[in-house]
Amino acid sequence: MLAYILRRLILIIPTLFGIMVLNFVIVQAAPGGPVEQMLAEFRGNAVSATARITGDSADAGSTSVASDASLGSSEQQSRATRGLDPELVQTVKELYGFDKPPVERFFLMMKSYLTLDFGDSFFRDASVVDLVIEKMPVSISLGLWTTLIVYLVSIPLGIKKAVRDGTAFDVWTSGLIIIGYAIPGFLFAILLVVVFAGGSYLDWFPLRGLVSDNFDSLNPLEKVLDYAWHLVLPLTAMLVGGFATLTMLTKNSFLDEINKQYVLTARAKGLTENRVLYGHVFRNAMLIVVAGFPSAFVGILFTGALLIEIIFSLDGLGLLGFEAVINRDYPIMFGTLFFFTFLGLIMNIIGDVMYTLIDPRIDFERREQ
Repeated sequence: MLAYILRRLILIIPTLFGIMVLNFVIVQAAPGGPVEQMLAEFRGNAVSATARITGDSADAGSTSVASDASLGSSEQQSRATRGLDPELVQTVKELYGFDKPPVERFFLMMKSYLTLDFGDSFFRDASVVDLVIEKMPVSISLGLWTTLIVYLVSIPLGIKKAVRDGTAFDVWTSGLIIIGYAIPGFLFAILLVVVFAGGSYLDWFPLRGLVSDNFDSLNPLEKVLDYAWHLVLPLTAMLVGGFATLTMLTKNSFLDEINKQYVLTARAKGLTENRVLYGHVFRNAMLIVVAGFPSAFVGILFTGALLIEIIFSLDGLGLLGFEAVINRDYPIMFGTLFFFTFLGLIMNIIGDVMYTLIDPRIDFERREQ
């Protein structure tokens, strides 16, 4: 197993490098880079990500950055620099490192990442690491609680559906989770805001942040309740479609194991149904479910909450990444891409290790021979 893990760790290097190259090429080809963004500010017609989200600027759609989106990179740069001092343009390019060729910029960036230097944000007065650490608690709260609740509900529900396969319980629970899966989370979030957060009907839950403004003055119990109170609507919006995949995976895994010979033998020996299910079937059926937990957590943590964070004004990693893309804040874009891609690759290896821990019969080294 150690040799397999070492090979997987070595493969991370070319995989991560290829992902970074591909994304760097795509981003460089996209119009409206950071230089054009800064020059647009000098011309007095820049648009921030927040302005685009909230609609604070009535003229946002008619700015030069937006109107030049369909132009090529060179043509857009010439329009952005028109009427500006060439020395100022050169200074801005040097400020962002765009006075160097793209290939040189890429390898300088990767060299810095190898020393865990992710640079500073172009448009925020902070380093990328500090920004990620600042936004991490929000995303961890959403990702961790969503993952735990999904697993705690889906696994027992999937087992129950497998045991009662084809009954009325199985049919109506399948209908409910399929309906939930079909509802887009962001639309359900808007519905929750309208109904329960002071939109048009009730004003039961807060609409902004994970804690109240007076959080520091509360006692420990009040802090827990305040935190849970703020999480109700965002978690509900994220969970509405989160049960279907894991529930059906659990059900199908159990159905596959229940019909095997060793289960029939255990029942013939007089073991109780609970002993058969949880003493024999559970370990084999849960192999793929439990081993996939690390990857599932990373997926929910970093990709599942973007629109939810925007709707509920939660300042997490999803909103940070979205604003970085809109504002062409390359250090945040590439720094977070590098870190989270690396984390995802590590989690895949951890998932394989969990396979072998849950079922020692699995030997990845033998399968590769």
